[in-house]
Amino acid sequence: MNDHRNDHRRLGRELGIFDTDPLIGSGLPCWLPAGAAVRKAIEDYVYELERRNGYQHVNSPVLGKRELYERSGHWAHYAEDMFPPMNVGGEEFVLRPSLCPHHALIYRSRGRSRRELPLRLAELGGMYRSELSGVLGGLTRVRAIQLNDGHVFCAPEQAAAEVSASLDLIEAAHAQLGIRAARYRLSLRGDGAKFVDDPAMWARSEAVLREVLKERGRDYDEERGEGAFYGPKIDIQITDPAGRESTLSTVQVDYFQPERFDLSYAGGERPVMVHRSVVGGIERLVAHLIEVHGGAFPAWLAPVQAVVLPLSDTEQPAAESVLRRCLAAGLRAELVAAGRGSLGARIRAHRLVPYQLVVGPREAAAGGVAVRRRDGSQAGDVPVEQLAAASRPLY
Repeated sequence: MNDHRNDHRRLGRELGIFDTDPLIGSGLPCWLPAGAAVRKAIEDYVYELERRNGYQHVNSPVLGKRELYERSGHWAHYAEDMFPPMNVGGEEFVLRPSLCPHHALIYRSRGRSRRELPLRLAELGGMYRSELSGVLGGLTRVRAIQLNDGHVFCAPEQAAAEVSASLDLIEAAHAQLGIRAARYRLSLRGDGAKFVDDPAMWARSEAVLREVLKERGRDYDEERGEGAFYGPKIDIQITDPAGRESTLSTVQVDYFQPERFDLSYAGGERPVMVHRSVVGGIERLVAHLIEVHGGAFPAWLAPVQAVVLPLSDTEQPAAESVLRRCLAAGLRAELVAAGRGSLGARIRAHRLVPYQLVVGPREAAAGGVAVRRRDGSQAGDVPVEQLAAASRPLY
């Protein structure tokens, strides 16, 4: 029998990660303080990981004119998943279902030379899916998604290397987050009007993805009907405690939108557009992390990394000094005063916090702390600066 104790819908609310309200609407969760802290830690980590790997970050609006999505192909192939247009001053605007059309326009905002390629653009941006109420649930299926998205514009001969580099980033991030992929899936075109009807283009894209998977020695399954409407994908699949599977990270090769937006670089050559998402939608990612870690997040990701526990009211001033040092060192820390229960009760109440910093008479006199780890082991008087250094992600 599957263990549902870590179901993110229950545990996420208990931990103060997220909440929903019918006045806001189904599939539109609010990030509570603890959830906002986890989300910010992920955003900062991915931003820095991308920066170190040659990405330039951009920001683009969550709205676009209907004509934008007619040009990109979304309106013809994806309209059933989009919110209806809003009429403003005689023009129709749509909440975007993806970020790629905006990034294509950023690419073509000026002329590009061959020397600029590959041009790697990344953004953590909002996108919106018109999901039916019956399929919504917690953070895993929502209508408003904060997507870690990126697009690499490259010469055709660079595409395979960029796909492989994208997989390197995905695998590094998964290792840092404690995620284990269930399987890799090569998602291919299916039948019907949902997919662009250009067999030669699909074959060309598939060849690149197969080449990369073969060179990396990566086992994968093939599934028809799971590709994007414009091209095939490498999808990294995860499973929840109940065994339900979903896609977290993805890499796609796209020859379609560069043509639709008439993208080029010097000499009139057409770039290839490699779509990649290192950690996918933040909502689905956090849901999975809650379940993987049971709320006991790695120290760099924990909403509260250290809790300061004065033994009695007498140690309160010393504990407040410790808290200030923690915050100055970059730790997410809180102080829990002696009036909120016995030391043992306060430790149990904060059992998921990586570091519990006890301040008794001896520590107060010496200006130090007695560090207790989440697993119950004692670390002695460790400087808070050292704890802060140990609570940062690795790149």
